[in-house]
Amino acid sequence: MIQCILHLGSNKGHRNINIELSEVMISNQIGIITSESQVYETSAWGKTDQKDFLNKAISVKTSLSPQELLKQISIIESKMGRLRKEKWGPRNIDVDILFYDEEIIENDNLKIPHPQITNRNFVLVPLMDICPDFVHPLHDKTIAALLEECTDTGEVRRYL
Repeated sequence: MIQCILHLGSNKGHRNINIELSEVMISNQIGIITSESQVYETSAWGKTDQKDFLNKAISVKTSLSPQELLKQISIIESKMGRLRKEKWGPRNIDVDILFYDEEIIENDNLKIPHPQITNRNFVLVPLMDICPDFVHPLHDKTIAALLEECTDTGEVRRYL
């Protein structure tokens, strides 16, 4: 079994329910959720003229290969109504593969670790809840150190 870390985000519809439903589908189609962060609310990143996001990080034990994992995530996003109309546009659910154990994978449709982790505090803050001491395999720094160095100034608020 492989430990992978996923990032969940939603800014359309019932955001919290979308996050919860994606977790149920991940448990059913991908593997066992072994830890999860708090839910955080953040301003949109990249395309900022849209509703705030809810974000969460989860750690999942899976037997799926990276490509199978990506395929299942695409199925989940599609079942939940995700339409890819514009880059960084609004979405019911977005599931990103952040880490797949400590593997480094780079091909046309998949890059692991996710290339934007170090630039996004809305990703790093939830990761602090579940794996602050995990060492990023490309940067050779812990999540805590990466958050300390992150220049993203977007506010990350705990969602109640």
